[in-house]
Amino acid sequence: MSLPRLHAVRVIEAYRRGSSSPVAVATEAGVYVTKLRGAGHGPLALVAEVIVGELAIALGLPVPARAVIELPAEVPSLDRNDELRDLLARSAGDNLGFLRIEGARDPRPEELAAVGADFARRVLWLDAWVMNLDRSSANPNLIVAGQNLWLIDHGSALPFHHDWEGVDEDEPRATRFAFERHLFAAFAAELRDVDAEISAIITREVLRSAVEAVPASFLEQAYPGEDPQRLRATYAAFLWKRLKAPRSFVP
Repeated sequence: MSLPRLHAVRVIEAYRRGSSSPVAVATEAGVYVTKLRGAGHGPLALVAEVIVGELAIALGLPVPARAVIELPAEVPSLDRNDELRDLLARSAGDNLGFLRIEGARDPRPEELAAVGADFARRVLWLDAWVMNLDRSSANPNLIVAGQNLWLIDHGSALPFHHDWEGVDEDEPRATRFAFERHLFAAFAAELRDVDAEISAIITREVLRSAVEAVPASFLEQAYPGEDPQRLRATYAAFLWKRLKAPRSFVP
């Protein structure tokens, strides 16, 4: 299913944290925290956000609602910072927005310590599969609203797509995962107990749907001149091969 498309009315504020430099954007459907293709790792980070977000949802893990945010070349901004103005100019066109959850905040250490085992194992399994090292105690990339936790910030996942020429036939199966750095590293020893159950959720159709959700505009920006459908098939092939048992990322 394709992501809904919304239009940026104005930029409300910039969140000056991390390399993704997201901005809060007012749209006709509410405020969206928007990651800009002109920041950080560029459109590849947006590709990773879409694919991993779709896979998280398939595993029953909550991700804020997403939409393609069309940013006009001269979008009004309440933030007059010169660097932000340059970033917005570089990002004119399609970007990726996440519905801003009112009252959401970073989780406290005691809240992270109380996370249920099923949630923690699924997050850890997913991150190991997509090679997302960007979820640690110092940077959990989770937000909490009420009693609910939400997964955010998957732009650093799928690191292989930064160097396709260096990817050989064995890499999807051979690449392991540095569990000791992960927020839920304590659950690594339990992954084998739930591996069969979790992996069975990811069918070829689920994986196909996840890569099909990537907007063609993101792929065209990241890979000029390449066929978006062929690129989607390449992502699916890598992740499917990595998923085949015995899985190298399950300790």
